[in-house]
Parts: sequence; structure tokens; C-alpha cells
Amino acid sequence: MLFTDLNLSAPLLKAINDAGYTTPTPVQAQAIPFILDGRDMLAGAQTGTGKTAGFTLPMLEILSRGQNPQAKRHAPRALILTPTRELAAQVAESVKTYGKYTPFKSTVVFGGVGIVPQIRAFQNGVDIIIATPGRLLDHVSQKNVDLSKIEIFVLDEADRMMDMGFIKDIQKVIKIMPKNRQNLLFSATYSDEIKKLCDSLLVNPATVEVARRNESNNLVTQSVIQVDCKRKTELLGKLIADNKWEQVLVFTRTKHFANKVSEYLQTKGITSAAIHGNKSQGARTKALADFKSRATRVLVATDIAARGLDIDQLPHVVNIELPNVPEDYVHRIGRTGRAGNEGEAISLVCVDEHDYLRGIEKLIKKSINKSTIEGFEPDPAIKAEPILQGRGGKGGGGRGGNSRPRPQGGKPSDSKARDGRSGDNRSRDSRPKI
Repeated sequence: MLFTDLNLSAPLLKAINDAGYTTPTPVQAQAIPFILDGRDMLAGAQTGTGKTAGFTLPMLEILSRGQNPQAKRHAPRALILTPTRELAAQVAESVKTYGKYTPFKSTVVFGGVGIVPQIRAFQNGVDIIIATPGRLLDHVSQKNVDLSKIEIFVLDEADRMMDMGFIKDIQKVIKIMPKNRQNLLFSATYSDEIKKLCDSLLVNPATVEVARRNESNNLVTQSVIQVDCKRKTELLGKLIADNKWEQVLVFTRTKHFANKVSEYLQTKGITSAAIHGNKSQGARTKALADFKSRATRVLVATDIAARGLDIDQLPHVVNIELPNVPEDYVHRIGRTGRAGNEGEAISLVCVDEHDYLRGIEKLIKKSINKSTIEGFEPDPAIKAEPILQGRGGKGGGGRGGNSRPRPQGGKPSDSKARDGRSGDNRSRDSRPKI
């Protein structure tokens, strides 16, 4: 099948051709016809499958057909909600790329940047909004934007939305929009919460699934290297240097440890930057741009970066700390092995993290190959200790002199919700400000 077989108009086909594509990915081939038919849709697709174009292209096509000719001239007609700023920015780029030969105006709306340019964009009129929930609701409360004419609503990375505590914000947005609209929900994993949301949001939806939910990408070679917690950073530096890796995305659980790892790599002559919620939006954008251009060799990130980072042919992902939520492992390693390219995901696992590893293997329904590196074999005398989460947690598997603020599963020491700024603490008690 070619894009020319999907009933897309000439302006869109020209933009697709400019981008260098001729053949749709499986999720695009399946999703686009359903969306063009006006169906609500639930799509279960792993990251890197081309899902953004899978909803952007038919959305632009439907808007170009003028399905709501009574819409107010400058009222937005399509809304795409994403969980993080990075993902919002990248979806906005996709809308611009594929909509460059159409008359539609789009704007991206998220926190961490000035609100005045966003207000001006609404005043000048936009057709498509790409937004994170918190900042969008800020605009709604200030009456800067009218959502009463939305025809198409896209909820991207719905599972991440649930993880970050956005369900109440999503419900608020849904109540503001007209009932008669098309709803598209994309999720890499499928939980009871997602099912409940689908039942309330989608009407007789078409279902598209290009990879079994909650499974890792088969194009990613996964392995575990067993090592003591306090030697992880040293081992990471050795792996990067010995293997001459030129582009590596490293994941930590905490902001503190992300900084610590980046600083250590710099001392070893390996260019590195950290990206997490304590960084300003400008710093995060620059770090990502430098990494994509390979001006920076290593990007060390908390799970705020596990979604929405689109890096062409990223070869290596390293979990220097395993995530405490198994689904986050799937999203992390999904940064590599994208769009048909092979990738490698290595996890440095200490004795404290064996329960996390078992949870991951249960989720992905397979055992991950385990090995050791000579000179870095774990000390069998070291016994597992509980890993603590929260602002006081210093990472590094919980050892090596790092503090332990609270046991996993205990009462959070920080009442802030995990959001697009912090991205490192989980809470469903308050609205994330993103």
C-alpha cells in the first residue's frame, strides 16, 4: 500500500512526498481509513510506529473537507492533548510538516513559557490546538480560547496521562467541548483506567492495534548487566568509552541522579546533558536539540523524557536505574528501535532492583538476557534493600550513600503531582501544572 491509496488530498500527498515518505506504516495504513470515515478510534500502538502522522494526516484531510461549515471563523476545530511539553512540541512540528500546503493555522500550548504569545495566537485565530492539559485549562479559565466548535479530539499517550494524574483535567476538557465530535485515543499500554476512559469517551470505536499491548518492541535487543548499585555510573562510562557509542539516551529515576550521572560523564570527557523537571523549558529544548544534532553524546533523562522524544535512528538506550512502574520500561526502550530501525536497550541492575526486573519481565512476557562485566561483578554479600521514591531519593539503585526518604508504597513526602516540570514524582492528588 502507498499513501496515494489512502484517499488523501493533493496538498497532503505533496507534503508527505516532501518529507520523503511513500509507504505508510502499519498503524497509519489501518488508522487513516477509519478516521476518514468519521469513526471514533482506540489505537494501541507502540512508540516509533508512526502514530502521530496516523492521526495528523486524516485530521488535516477532514478539516480540509469543511465538515463543519457553520464553525465560527476563528474557533479551533481540532484539539490534540499530550502529556508533556516535549511531545506537544513534536506533534506540533508534525502538524506543520504535513499541513504546510493547507490553509490551517495551528498553535502549541504548554507551561514553562510565556503565556502572552499563546493568547495572541488565539486572538489571531487557530484551527488546530496542540496542548498539555494544565496550560490549556488556564487559557479556558481566562476565556482566551473557545473549545465549543471542536470537531476532532485526539488524546495522545493516554496511558501516560493516567500515570501523571491528568484524568480530572481530561474530564474537564471533555465537558467543555461539544458532544458531537470525533474522538481518537492513542495508548501504548492498556490498563483498567484506560478501558474505563474509553468506555466514557469513545462511541462505537474502531480498534487498531499494531503491536500487542504492554509488550516491548521486537526490534530492540534487550539485555541486563548485573552490577552493584554504587558502581553503575563507573560501568556506564566504561560501556560508552569501550564501545565508542556516539548517541546514548540514559534513564534515571530521579532528577538528582540524572545530574550526578551527567556530571560524572563530563569528567570522563564524554559530552553529556541532563533533562528533567527542574530544568527550564529553554534548557530542556537546547539539551534535546544538541543531542539530536550529536553535539552532545549522552542525554541523561528522568521519565519525563520517556514519552514524545522522537530521535531518528537512536541506537542505544541505557536504564542506569530501572523504573518502579513496569510500563515505563516499555516507553523508555521505545525511544530506540523506531520506524523499522534496530536498537539496543541495556539495563544496569543491582540487587535492590530484582523485584522491579521481575515485574518488567512479567509485563513483557519474556525473560531478559542477563550477564556481568569482568571487574564489575556484583558482590554476593550485598543484600537487597528497599528502594525509596520521592524528592529526597538520590537514585543510584538506592545505595552508595544515597538517602532514603520513604519506602516504596508509603505516603509521598511531596504533595506535588508528577507533571511536565518535575516528571519524577507520582501523585493523583493535585492537578499537574504543565
